[in-house]
Amino acid sequence: MNTNNMSRLLSTGYHSRCDFMWVGMAGGLGLSLGELLKREARGDQKFYESKEGVAKSLIHIYLPGGMAHQESWDPKPYAPTDYKGPLSAIDTNVPGIQFSENFKECAKVADKMCVIRSMNHGEAAHERGTHNMFTGYRPSPALKYPSFGAVISHELGTRKNLPPYVCVPSQPNEFAGTGYLSSMYGAFSLGSDPAQAGFQVRDLGLPGGVDEKRFDRRRSLLEAVDSHFRNKEKADEITAMDSFYDKAYGLISSPEARQAFDLSKEDAKLKEAYGNNQAGQRMLLARRLVESGVRLVTMTYGGWDHHDRIRDAMSRQAPEFDRGFAMLLKDLDDRGLLDSTMVMVSSEFGRTPKINKTDGRDHWPRVFSVVLAGGGIKRGISYGTSDALGGEPDQNPVGVGDLAKTVYAQMGINADKELLAPGPRPIEIVADGNVITDIIAKSA
Repeated sequence: MNTNNMSRLLSTGYHSRCDFMWVGMAGGLGLSLGELLKREARGDQKFYESKEGVAKSLIHIYLPGGMAHQESWDPKPYAPTDYKGPLSAIDTNVPGIQFSENFKECAKVADKMCVIRSMNHGEAAHERGTHNMFTGYRPSPALKYPSFGAVISHELGTRKNLPPYVCVPSQPNEFAGTGYLSSMYGAFSLGSDPAQAGFQVRDLGLPGGVDEKRFDRRRSLLEAVDSHFRNKEKADEITAMDSFYDKAYGLISSPEARQAFDLSKEDAKLKEAYGNNQAGQRMLLARRLVESGVRLVTMTYGGWDHHDRIRDAMSRQAPEFDRGFAMLLKDLDDRGLLDSTMVMVSSEFGRTPKINKTDGRDHWPRVFSVVLAGGGIKRGISYGTSDALGGEPDQNPVGVGDLAKTVYAQMGINADKELLAPGPRPIEIVADGNVITDIIAKSA
């Protein structure tokens, strides 16, 4: 926008657009509503036709740091003491499948899960392992790859006036971003934690002192400004900014969109069932968002880099996760949403098969576990195995490309499709791997 024109307009009594719109607050990782919509307005305005698959939505629960598979989904009760570790194995409600002792609630709903026990890649550094698990690619110095969320936003677009990709509470790392895709496909981050008292999502409420009438007046005034500049400036730029403001106002003024983020609408007993803590309330909000129309919710919980005293570390963190995750699966199933909502629990790698000198485990990408549930995935199974010491895949090894292609396939996205990266050059959504057909439920 020409600054001289703006100055002349201000001198006539109008206010700047910044006075009209307050939704673009910066803060935290990820994009605020304003940033998200501004970037979309500047980018390609094409709307992508939905190609929804069996899974209409995905909840990706990411446990940063590298959760030990031996102390969670793949205990080794018959291994030597230095490998078995300090925690016991417990039976689940699926014969032949055991979890670690801190996963008592998950053990009761194992019949809703598919536990992949043969996940593997070659990256023992946190950043590189995280890149693998968010993109389906090994890191490259020449290209930044888009995350699951960016690809799903690009391929499936918005639904029900809600952002297609939401991070709870914020974008967890740089690899959860858009990579070589336009930033218009970036995540909408909440800006605060749903477990906090008085939780509110930034950008969605009317600011103090602004009621509905004043809100409408501001929109009318903005339209007058748009009309002035539409006659003075380049039409395509003004049209792009119009799109930004229309969507911003639309999201703020939509009761459905605002209620999707409003945890106060949930029953107090249900909140308690999930757990009044970070894990529980983040998962409850994730369920609320996918139920309302968000396509992908990425949420994080805890820090699982347990080099020291793994018994104590797991005993502190695992119970809250265990309770919330088990309740999430039950809640989705009770509402008839689990068949159409895929839930994935992942971490960047596992931990060494042998306990170290400080009673912990170190980084180990050669085998670890991932959990999938819902979205057309078979229930009550484990897929692949690790060896007797939990150090290598024994049967059916699964690479990051295999996992990514399976998730995309269930979302209705062909991961062999080529997208344009800078150059321009065509790049497959995921280059390596195959859909794991053995874990996909046969349709009736």
